[in-house]
Amino acid sequence: MNELHDEVWGNCLKVIRDNLTYQSFKTWFAPIKPIKLENNVLTIQVPSQFFYEWLEEHYITLLKKTIRNELGPGGRLEYSIVMDGAFSNDPYTIKIPTSNRKATTNPSVAMPIDLNSGSSKEIPNPFVIPGLKKIQVHSQLNEAYSFENFVEGDCNRLARSAGYAVACNPGKTAFNPLFLYSAVGLGKTHLAHAIGLQVKNNFPEKTVLYVAAEQFLQQFIDSVRNNNQNDFVHFYQMMDVLIIDDIHFISGKEKTQDVFFHIFNHLHQKGKQLVITSDKAPVELKGVEPRLLSRFKWGLAADLQVPDLETRIAILKKRIYKDGIEMPDEVIEYLAYCITTNVRELEGALISLMAQSSLNKKAITLELARQMIDKFVKNTTREISIDFIQKIVCDYFSIQVDALNSKTRKRDIVQARQLSMYFSKKHTKASLATIGLHCGNKDHATVLHACRTVTNLIETDKQFRLYVEELEKRIKF
Repeated sequence: MNELHDEVWGNCLKVIRDNLTYQSFKTWFAPIKPIKLENNVLTIQVPSQFFYEWLEEHYITLLKKTIRNELGPGGRLEYSIVMDGAFSNDPYTIKIPTSNRKATTNPSVAMPIDLNSGSSKEIPNPFVIPGLKKIQVHSQLNEAYSFENFVEGDCNRLARSAGYAVACNPGKTAFNPLFLYSAVGLGKTHLAHAIGLQVKNNFPEKTVLYVAAEQFLQQFIDSVRNNNQNDFVHFYQMMDVLIIDDIHFISGKEKTQDVFFHIFNHLHQKGKQLVITSDKAPVELKGVEPRLLSRFKWGLAADLQVPDLETRIAILKKRIYKDGIEMPDEVIEYLAYCITTNVRELEGALISLMAQSSLNKKAITLELARQMIDKFVKNTTREISIDFIQKIVCDYFSIQVDALNSKTRKRDIVQARQLSMYFSKKHTKASLATIGLHCGNKDHATVLHACRTVTNLIETDKQFRLYVEELEKRIKF
């Protein structure tokens, strides 16, 4: 019988391997060992209680079909769970048939993870190759993501201020945890790194760790496979500042959330700082346990919004200055007007423009920027705002934007103001009252009059019609 159970399980694995990704098979099925086959019941040995529960939750249908295909309709599967002796000197097993999981689970036998007790042995570092004698925590922080390189604006002022306060006094402010959230590419990861770097600068003796939630999840899975969950937890409990990026990646991962819950509690009770980032506010996170969500709300939840025009220009100028590059202001402003979705795309457009200039040996001009932007944001919805229209019109007629809001009745200013109103009505969803407010604090009747005037001039004045056509092109790029 000793050879038959190996053969049966080997046949099962061939089918299972064809139905899973390589990584899933390697993680959840390669460590399993067949033990025996008696009375049409195949017993397999799994490394831990969690391992067994994961198989039952995610792969039970596949297992049942495979076993019955090999052993017939009456074929059954039993698990033998080997405890690693973390709480006992003698390893032992329990048997759990798949047909009656709940009735056979014995809490006194299925040993829980010890989440709070200390450990006198060397604790492996999940970030390095196993076997190192000494724990050396590499913070995983990116030196480029500092507060110095972070451009502050109305869109991120609260988050930035709270982050700096945390960095100056980690664990001692009301912002614990500090929960940063935003859409992709708006700077939450940059700010998280900046907090860690500033803590390292202010408190060199403190242990700071930045880790992406995906990496945390994978390390936990590895710890389950290697039967060293306790060491995994103890390692994270040693941190003075723990920064978890993209926490939404553990949504739906109940066991990972359970472990993180205990790590969170331990650090918070010890006065250690937690910084968490997500793509959603805590109240909008799905698949996260209520007890964990409630802890996310203990401190401060601060969002980072889409940067306004002034902030986008400041971000570009900061990057250009840092790289030691000269670029005309009109080009910088043009990029800032065109790329409105997030900072990452904004910097990507800048890099593309510099690459075009360097590779083609061309000067960085507005025309080159237009050519590059046409390709770069081909499928991107661009923002056409009243402010943007005013800037285009004023640049075209070489007048100051402030002049539009003045009470002057000079012919060129009045004409530019009327054109701004006309294009704002045509290209934005703003009300007539809002348009008038932005164009010299005029009422809606004045805006209507301006639109009629422009329409009449288009029909009767050839030169004016050319003005309008050129402006239309510039506004629509």
